[in-house]
Amino acid sequence: MSIKVSSLTKIYGTQKAVDNISFELKKGEIVGFLGPNGAGKSTTMKMITGYIPPTMGAAEVCGFDIQKSPMEVRKRVGYLPEANPLYYDMYVREYLAFTASIHRLGKNAKVRIEEMIALTGLGKEAHKKIGTLSKGYKQRVGLAQAMLHDPEVLILDEPTSGLDPNQIIEIRDLILKIGREKTVLLSTHIMQEVQAMCSRVIIISSGKVVADDAIANLKQVNTEGSLVVGFEKEVSDQLLHQLKLASSFKKAGDKQYILATEKPEELRKELMQWALANDISIASMKAEERSLEDVFRTLTN
Repeated sequence: MSIKVSSLTKIYGTQKAVDNISFELKKGEIVGFLGPNGAGKSTTMKMITGYIPPTMGAAEVCGFDIQKSPMEVRKRVGYLPEANPLYYDMYVREYLAFTASIHRLGKNAKVRIEEMIALTGLGKEAHKKIGTLSKGYKQRVGLAQAMLHDPEVLILDEPTSGLDPNQIIEIRDLILKIGREKTVLLSTHIMQEVQAMCSRVIIISSGKVVADDAIANLKQVNTEGSLVVGFEKEVSDQLLHQLKLASSFKKAGDKQYILATEKPEELRKELMQWALANDISIASMKAEERSLEDVFRTLTN
C-alpha cells in the first residue's frame, strides 16, 4: 500500500480533531478526501506527511511508519498545503533550486528543475519572482516543489482553491497526468473536480470517516426509494395513479418519470404487471442516482 492509516487520532485539549480513522490507498489511485470545514482533513494530511504527530494510532507511507521512520516518509511524499508556503522574493528557478538542495538532489537538481518547469507549464514565468505571479502560477510552483524529488505519493490540500475556471482545468489536467504514475490524495470542496479526477472518495465528518467508496457506489446512497422509469410513449397521470406502490411521481424528462416508493423491488414487479395490463412498453428502469453534492450533504449533516 502507498498509504495505510490505522486508527489515527489527533486530540487538541478536549477536542478530537481526528477520531480513530482508518483507510488505505494503492499505487496509481487518485483519491478525493472530502469533508466540511473543520472535519479533520488538513489535520489528517499533516499527520500522514509527518508535519504533526498523531495522538494515537499509526500511518505508513510506502511501508515506512510516519513516527519510526519520518525521514524515509518525507523522501517519498510530495506535499502541497492549503496555504501554499512560497518565498515571494525568490525567483521561480531560485526557489526550486533551494528546494532541490533540501532534498539533496545534487547533480540531478538542474535536470529535475527543468523537467518540473516543463511539466507544470512554468516555462514563460520561470524568470520571474514568485510574488509577481498569478495565483494559478503560484499553485504550479507549489506543485513543482512537491514533485521535484520524484515522490511516490502526492498529498494535495485544496490544490485548486481560489483559482479561476481556466486555471482549475489546467491544474486538474496536471494532477491527472501526475496520477498515472503516483498515488494522489487530494482535498477539495469542488465536487466537479472530484468527479473529474478521482476514482474513489473518502468522506470525513467530525473527525470520523463516514464513507469510503467509488463515486458511482456512493451515488446510490439512500436512493433505494426512487425509480427512474422511461416509457416508449407518453403515459397519462391517470394510469400512473394506478401504481399502488408508488407514493408519488414526477416528470423527469421526455417520457420519463421518477417514482417514489418505500418498496422499490416490489414496485419493479408491479410496474411490469401494470405495463402488460395496459399495453405499455417500458424503455428503461433504474434506481435514481443522486449527485455527489447530495450524498455529501446526507453523510455530513
